[in-house]
Amino acid sequence: MPLFPILLLSAAGFTVLTTEFILVGLLPPLARDLGVSIPQAGLLVSLFAFAVAASGPFLTAYFSRFERKRLFVIVLVLFGLSNAAAALAPNLGVMALARLIPALGVPVFWALASETAVDLIGHERAGRAISIISFGVICATVLGVPIGTLISDAYGWRIAFAALSAVAFAKAALLLWFLPGQTRQQDALPLSQQFRVLRDPLLVGHVALSVVLFTGMFTAYTYLADMLERLAGFDGRWIGWTLMAFGAVGLIGNSLGGRMVDRHPIRASLMFSAPMALGLIAVVPAVGSMVGLILALALWGVTQAALFPVSHVRVMKAAPGASAFAASLNVSGANLGIGVGALIGGRVIDAVGVGGLGYAAAAIVAVAIALSLWLMAAQARAAADAVADAESCADGAT
Repeated sequence: MPLFPILLLSAAGFTVLTTEFILVGLLPPLARDLGVSIPQAGLLVSLFAFAVAASGPFLTAYFSRFERKRLFVIVLVLFGLSNAAAALAPNLGVMALARLIPALGVPVFWALASETAVDLIGHERAGRAISIISFGVICATVLGVPIGTLISDAYGWRIAFAALSAVAFAKAALLLWFLPGQTRQQDALPLSQQFRVLRDPLLVGHVALSVVLFTGMFTAYTYLADMLERLAGFDGRWIGWTLMAFGAVGLIGNSLGGRMVDRHPIRASLMFSAPMALGLIAVVPAVGSMVGLILALALWGVTQAALFPVSHVRVMKAAPGASAFAASLNVSGANLGIGVGALIGGRVIDAVGVGGLGYAAAAIVAVAIALSLWLMAAQARAAADAVADAESCADGAT
């Protein structure tokens, strides 16, 4: 297995996804420093996610023909510059602009890095390849977000962004020096043919499932630091360590999800969605008990992390002829869900308080479970129709 190139992409993915998710741990101090409310600061999460959702398929379809190594390096350099701008942002408007620039690079990097990893390891082991790439995503929650929170608590949130900028430039250098040259995809489909896969209702259903799942996840996860501060009474240091533990258990979920999704993608979605809903429901009632809170957060963390590779591979397998474009659709769908979830979570906080986040998120995940069951039935009908058509053609030929 050509493991080293995939690990390099995973390490770069750590920086890319840390840039997207770092605000989860920085919202309280950032909001105080910029003089805005927590829900208003949460709009930065929505802005980033909506920009990814709107630009993802178009940018990925366009850049899929470009030489990969150079493209990945340019994306990391842009992330370094934008994080430096965020560290210097004097107000919410400048911060929003600094967040918008890297949002355009997330879908391009994530979709094309996923396709590159699958090409290197083989499509029959796509789940294993994506789980390796997703390891960088999980490390973003295990290390990136909590370390950013700890740096913020010790030195201020601006230093956290400055440190992330330095890491992005360092990863760009590593890719430039050590990533093997990747030529453009010689068999890449024209843009018009890539967009034709949207005619498949099952593919659209898979993307819709990612939208709903990520909406449920990020209705609560966007405001996890706020929940820990206001409900559990944690200070910045405790929040940082708790977020690190939350991400650490996600390593288990990432491994389980990567292994199970190759066998049955939709069933894997169901297997992790239902217990995640239970974990979301249990968080607020468990706040009074340290053991109960640990168990609830562990269940939530494992299942949420598993759904990252599961959702990604599930959509890619639904469009085998245009896997990079399908990956970009999943990235866009997931980020649409992230943005909507951040908005819903902010409205829940305004309406009933931070204690209602887990229940609202679980209700949305329940919709995802129902959609998973519908997709499973629809795929079974499509497979049966395909067999019937094949038998009919065989009979006609004889």
